[in-house]
This record gives sequence, structure tokens and C-alpha cells, in this order.
Amino acid sequence: MKSVRSPRVSKGSVPELPSLTVGLLTLIVAGAVLNLSCNASMRRSGIPAGAQTALDAAIENIDVGRYDELYQDASDEWRHQSTLEQSRTTFQTLRDRLGKARTRSLLSAREDQTSTAPIAGHSVTVAYQTIFDRGEGMETFTLIEHGGRWALAKYYASSSGLK
Repeated sequence: MKSVRSPRVSKGSVPELPSLTVGLLTLIVAGAVLNLSCNASMRRSGIPAGAQTALDAAIENIDVGRYDELYQDASDEWRHQSTLEQSRTTFQTLRDRLGKARTRSLLSAREDQTSTAPIAGHSVTVAYQTIFDRGEGMETFTLIEHGGRWALAKYYASSSGLK
């Protein structure tokens, strides 16, 4: 059996690493720094406190059928897309077909700062896997911040029970 000898190290000196190891470590560190810097400027995960508060209020309004309050608290983007009556009808149809939401499991939360559509500005998109009385589906909430105030800008529900 061959024995492997470690490099001799005198007191106060640092052992030399093989050049391949140094090159590999440099590549890994450079890649990690590049990845972090690119991702930090594009988007970050999480939900700001104000957005979470607005999201919780919107979900509560949907769950208890306060569609008029949901509409009044929503962003201008929401109100430019639909009238109060259209909004009320959409949520009532959702309730009639699927029933009440029983559980929501968070799938993702993404915070964005963009200057382009679909939502320009500071926004958060949150997706849930939701179990309703009569089926399951996915709900996506998009909130936008204007002047420090967060409000619901978009809502989307998908489920085979809606077809």
C-alpha cells in the first residue's frame, strides 16, 4: 500500500494548494457573486409587510363575500379593468362553482420592480394552491404599491371546476 505524504509546513507558513484547486475555488466564488448580483437587481422573494396586510384583507373580503369592499380597496388598475358589477359577478360565479376556499398553501411569492406591463411599478405576485368546497385550483394575487399604499391589482383563479 502506498502512503501519501502531506506537504511539509513550517511554523507560520500556509500550505500551497494545487493550482487546479485554486482555480476551481476562484470559479465557484466568482459564479456565486455573479449569480447573487444579477438576481438581487431583478427580483427578490418575499412579501413586504404592507403588501401582506393588503393581501390578507383582500383574501378575507373574497372569503366572506364582501365584493364591494374588495373593489373599493383595490388599485386603480383593478378598477380600470372592470366595473363594480363585473367584479361582483366574477367573484360570485367563482363562489357558485367552487364553493368557499377551505385551505390555501403558498406556492410562491415574488416581488418585482418593473417599468413594463403587465403591472408597471413595485408589485408582489403571490400564488396559492387552494382547496375549495367543490374542487381545487390555483389562485394568483398581484398587489401594487402606490405612494406607500398596497392594493390588489389583479386576481386570477384556475380550476377544472370553472370549465
